[in-house]
Amino acid sequence: MTDHSKSIENLQTALAMELTAVNQYLLHAHTLEDWGLDKLANRMREEMQEELGHAGQFIDRIMFLGGTPELSPTKTPAMAETLQSMFEDDKTEEKGAIEFYSKAARDAYEANDIGTRTLFETIVIDEEGHWDWLDRQLATLKRMGEPAFMSIYMSGDSTGA
Repeated sequence: MTDHSKSIENLQTALAMELTAVNQYLLHAHTLEDWGLDKLANRMREEMQEELGHAGQFIDRIMFLGGTPELSPTKTPAMAETLQSMFEDDKTEEKGAIEFYSKAARDAYEANDIGTRTLFETIVIDEEGHWDWLDRQLATLKRMGEPAFMSIYMSGDSTGA
């Protein structure tokens, strides 16, 4: 039988990273609603659901390999002060995820664990999509300025999202 200990270790780290992202996007959604940016809050909820899906995939894979998933985030989320800081902090987290998942895919390949490798490769592509979206938000924010940028993400509905 193949030793899956490195794959399980990497999957567990990835699970903790995804749980951190879920919590961060949840906090963002509520912060953005508080700022009146309901459309952007909804986008953060979509991101949260995607990260929750990734966490579920990691849990399934850990269990398939005979491990016991530990549902502990890597860190407590911090409330953003500005849109720019929110996007920049998220971009830093995405960069870390892309780098770690890419390394984890290589580790899985070396261990002849094709299922885990494929999972990490697939999720890296999702994370790269997040990175690209965050990059575009930061560029648009810089070009438009915060007041004009914020107007894009407000529905004007005073009843909430």
